[in-house]
Order: sequence, then structure tokens, then C-alpha cells
Amino acid sequence: MTGRIAGLRVFVRGLRIEAEIGLNPDERGRRQPLVIDAEAILDPAAPEHLRDTFNYEHVVSAARAVSAGGHVELAETFALRIGEILLAHHGVSEVTVSVGKPEALDAADLAGAEIKLRR
Repeated sequence: MTGRIAGLRVFVRGLRIEAEIGLNPDERGRRQPLVIDAEAILDPAAPEHLRDTFNYEHVVSAARAVSAGGHVELAETFALRIGEILLAHHGVSEVTVSVGKPEALDAADLAGAEIKLRR
């Protein structure tokens, strides 16, 4: 008996990059660590080759591109920009991206934002 593919999710969790991000004056002109999680929901299909699915490296490239684009004030904006890049890939119908700032709060491991985009 062969199962029918009902859905396919490809994810990257805990991607660590550095970026200029934040509203506070002490966050301007310096890079700080971010932790990024991203998930892409693909059109259901039987993946046999890399071209049939979503390459994890797309998440890394998108995060680096947003970081290279200069200072971003909000984690929400950073996540949105990554999500828009990922959603443009063939076969991707939905993305969820979270951007966490490990240095934002002394009392928490991570603070940030998550966004979900649909085609």
C-alpha cells in the first residue's frame, strides 16, 4: 500500500547569524546575534531530487541577504523580509519565520517575533 502525500514541510531551526537590528540607540551601529527558525510548506509532490523540494540553503541565503541590507528596526520586519524571499521559491505555498534576539532580555533565553505568509 502506498501512502499519498498530504503535505510536505521543510524546516531550518536555530540558524544563528548576526545583524544590525533594534530600535534602541545602543543597538545602532553594531551587530548582534539572532536565532532564526523557518519552515516552508510545499505543494504536495513526491520528492525524488533536490529540484523537487526546498533547499535548506535558501533559508541561510535569505537571512544573510536581509542582514547585508543594513539596519532593521524590528524583528517583525526582519522575519517578513526573509519570508518574502522564501515564498518566492517555486512550489512554496506558505512560510513561517521566527527571529529571536538572545540578548534582548536578561530574564529570557530569546525574545522576538514570528510571521506566517501564504501565497
